[in-house]
Parts: sequence; structure tokens; C-alpha cells
Amino acid sequence: MAAIAGIISIKQDQLGDCTDQVEMMLQLMRHRGPDNMKVRTLPEGNGAMGAIEINLTLQKTPAASFNQPPYILFDGELFNGREEGMTDVELFKQFYQQYGKECFSQLDGSYTCAISDGDEVILARDQVGARPLFYGSQNDTLFFSTEMKGLASHLRTDVHELPPQYIYSTKGGLKLFDPFDPDVPEPGDDLKTAANTLRELMIEATRRRMDGVRASALSGGLDSSIVATIAKEFNPDLHLVTATIDSKPGPDLENAILMADFLGLQHHIYRISDDEVFDCIPEMIWFLESFDEDCIVGQISNYYTSVLAKEYTDLMFVGEGADELFGGYRTVLKHPSVTTPERREELAQKLLDIAYNTALRRLDRGWMANAVVYQTPYLDPRVIKFSQKVPMAWKIYGEQQTEKFILREAFRDMLPEQIANREKLRFSRGVGTEDLMDQMISAVVDPEEIKERPATPYGLKYASFKEIYYYDEFIQMFPPAYEKQTIRWDPFK
Repeated sequence: MAAIAGIISIKQDQLGDCTDQVEMMLQLMRHRGPDNMKVRTLPEGNGAMGAIEINLTLQKTPAASFNQPPYILFDGELFNGREEGMTDVELFKQFYQQYGKECFSQLDGSYTCAISDGDEVILARDQVGARPLFYGSQNDTLFFSTEMKGLASHLRTDVHELPPQYIYSTKGGLKLFDPFDPDVPEPGDDLKTAANTLRELMIEATRRRMDGVRASALSGGLDSSIVATIAKEFNPDLHLVTATIDSKPGPDLENAILMADFLGLQHHIYRISDDEVFDCIPEMIWFLESFDEDCIVGQISNYYTSVLAKEYTDLMFVGEGADELFGGYRTVLKHPSVTTPERREELAQKLLDIAYNTALRRLDRGWMANAVVYQTPYLDPRVIKFSQKVPMAWKIYGEQQTEKFILREAFRDMLPEQIANREKLRFSRGVGTEDLMDQMISAVVDPEEIKERPATPYGLKYASFKEIYYYDEFIQMFPPAYEKQTIRWDPFK
């Protein structure tokens, strides 16, 4: 698992040998999978497809099935039952051969995939969308790639991100599929009982993802602390990894140290220098493929955490997803314009709907930039489905409007009081990145420039003067039309 790419004729015309071109697409994403590359020329000379991999476990590593048709590329992992020794890609192929396109509704996992089956090509992405996939066509040829950069030499304008829970077929076009729908208990009328159910679901979600995991990211916030606490029960030798700004550590660091001491686990801290923050911005935009300021500032924190994590593991836990599911974005869900419970529910759902292109894009690109695969227990389908049954009043609770209240109650007895009661901070502010970047960018871009240059050529308004700098870097790397794939995290910007 790491990245996939392909060039395939839609009309089964002979394209000649596309192997070198697919290899070049994969080389642009080699940061995602430095260990193995597999490329297959398709029958009748109608294209080629391939994958790069990270050596994880025997079950998780393979990303291609090329022995016989249908030819499969599979970036991800599955938790469905299987015969002993069967890999994820073999299990996926078995599901596809048995159920065809209906198989996607039965897959319990996180994935993107590509299938070359006779005269049809099928692309699909799971219902959450942590792993990306982009595609487009030109001259009756389909191009697809895990990251946009793999397409830039072939497609200048016609580029699309495959949305979560969608299939794209060269015969049927773009279609939504029914999501995997696990059975979960109802929350009932009692908050305490619902909190206990959530606790059981999270423990099981973490246990199911333990294979090969040796470390857990620890910001010092509630979400990552819960994951680390659960994971320690299954791996007492777990490593904890934290990043902070060296010159001015944010409040996350003291809380991360407190939590690590509480758990008694090995704790590794990356202290990001001021020069590293500024110098890495072009590289962060290259990995992220976006110039949204909220995504970039969080990307830097994720990136340097993964730099350090790579010294200990290729596979680790992260706490992403809890904010979207349990009312954690305080500044949004408590915005003055949010005056009714219905509006709050609407905003919470919007944050979840766009997470694949904001929070999860930052997550994926930050960790995979250093070939570290991330596990997200909060994004287990059972946890997601249960969270959607929980009333918003139990997520943002009481007169004090305590965010993620049910999550706090579910694990309060397993955490230090300071962590269990800690108020939500944006990851970048907790780490200390955001204030530093305001200062740095103002030295190279006049904050007043935004009055003369308020928007990009395609009409996206800059959220701040910093985005002028980010956009100018972005446009040196990607075709102008690619800016349309930048999505705003904050719905009020």
C-alpha cells in the first residue's frame, strides 16, 4: 500500500508501451512507497498500470494483483474476515470477482483501487476517503494517480478528485455506491450508557488496527491521548512521537509530556526550528497539493512528526477524526452565526463531508511524505455510524458548551484530569506553528497586498495575505487549473 497510477485506453486502442510513463508517474510519488515498484503492461497494448509499496506486514504490503485478469491495484487495508495468509489485495479481488461493483458496499476498510477488467476500467474510493485518488481523460485515454502531481505531465485542465463513496467506470461514469453499513448499538436515553458503548467501539477499533503498529502520534490533546492510552493496553512497548516549535513551544508540548509520563512510554520530541518552518513551505505545498492556509499550517506539524516517527516505525496511530465526529471544532460549532441546533448539526455534517479534502488530505500528505502509514481508529465505520446516532447535545454539552463531552466521559477514568478536561486547540496553534508563520510571511508579502489582489485567477478568495505567498508557490509546481482542487477547511472563510 502506498500509491497507484495508470494510463489506459478507454476504447481499447493500442497506446504502445506506456510502462515508462507510468513509472515516471509513480516516481513523482516515490515518497509514499520507497520499497517496491510494480508495473504491468495491459493486454493488446492498451495501456499500463502500477503501484509503489511500503514493506509493512505480509497482509498489508502488496498493492497489485497482476497474475491474471482482472488486474487489480489496491491502496489500503481491509478488516473483513478471510482465509489465513490472504493479503488485502487478494481479499479485495475475491470480493470483486464474487460481487462485481456491488462489492464496495461490503468492504470494511480504507482504500482506493483501480480495476482493469476486459474492456472496462473501474476506480473506487471508500466512504471516508483518507486515501486520495485523482483522474482525468484526454483523447480517449484515462489517466489516474494517487496524487495530482502524477497527472500534471498528461492533463492540464481535466483533473478530478474521485469523491469518497464513489465509483468511476469507463462504461458507467461516476456513481455513488451504498456505504458499508455495520451493526452498532443505539445510544439510548442515557449519556453514561452511550459513553460506555463508545468506549467499547473505540477499544475494538484500535485493537483491529494493531498489527504492525509500533508508535502513536501524541499532540497532548484529548484525541491522540485516548488512542495512545488504548494502544498501550495492546502494545506496552509503544513509542510516542510529538512535534513542537523549538523557539516558542505551544501548550501541546507540556500536555504531551504529562501524558507520556502518565503512560510510562518512550516519548520522542521533534523540535522544529524557525528556519525549518519557513524553508519547508514550498515542499509542503508540493506534498499537499493545496494552498489553503489552514491545511498548510497543520501539514507542517504532521510532516515533522512523521520525520521523527520514521526512525521507529512505518506504521502508527493518529488521533484524526474525533473533531469531525464529536463536535471538536470549537471556533466553527460555536460561531456567532450558529444560533440553532439544526445549524450546528448542518455545520458538523459539512465538516465531515469535506474532511477528505481538508483534515484528511493534511493527514495523508503529512505522513506519507515520509512513507509512514497512519491508522485512524476514530474513522472506523462503527465509530462513525455510532457518532451519527449520538445527539449533538451530548457532543457539545451543557451551559459551558464543553466540546467532545461524550468522548471525554467515555475515557475520563483512563486519562489525567488535565487531559480529560483540556479545551480544544487547533493542532497548529497547540504546536506553535501558526503565530510563527504569520510573522514569517509578513516579512516577504505585504499584508496590504490582499486589497489589490483579493482572489486567484479562478476566483477563489484568499483567506489571508499568507495565501498569496502559498498560491505563488503552488502555481510554479502545478497547472493553473489544479487550483480548483483546493478546498476551504473553515466554512466561514
